[in-house]
Amino acid sequence: MSTAMHKENEAGSPQVHGHHDTGGHDEQEPHGSFKGYMTGFILSVVLTAIPFWLVMGDVLPSKQATVLIIMALAFVQILVHMIYFLHMNTSSEGGWNMLALIFTAVLVVITLSGSLWVMYHMNENMMPMDAHEMRQAP
Repeated sequence: MSTAMHKENEAGSPQVHGHHDTGGHDEQEPHGSFKGYMTGFILSVVLTAIPFWLVMGDVLPSKQATVLIIMALAFVQILVHMIYFLHMNTSSEGGWNMLALIFTAVLVVITLSGSLWVMYHMNENMMPMDAHEMRQAP
């Protein structure tokens, strides 16, 4: 053991403290099991089939309710993928994965809300046209 350091305890027997290559993974972190991957797969299929059924079956009378339910299920599916396939949790990589995720989520929210805000106000501030003016427009 060339990388191990030998120390003696009070009884005089050597203790070996060494480092070994773990392939870049911490020993205490759970790796994916077949059961975990199958659970993630089944949840992903269900979370994909429900919105498909909602739209194709025209189940809900309100389009807004359908859109909100689909968006909520999409958010849940993102969480399923992050937990079951990417193995992300608050302790992975010393919390840096979670910090990067939060930063990305903040940027996405700012970008989407800013884009929607700009598009709404552009639509509100457009000059109204009547049918005669629209026919003469290039």
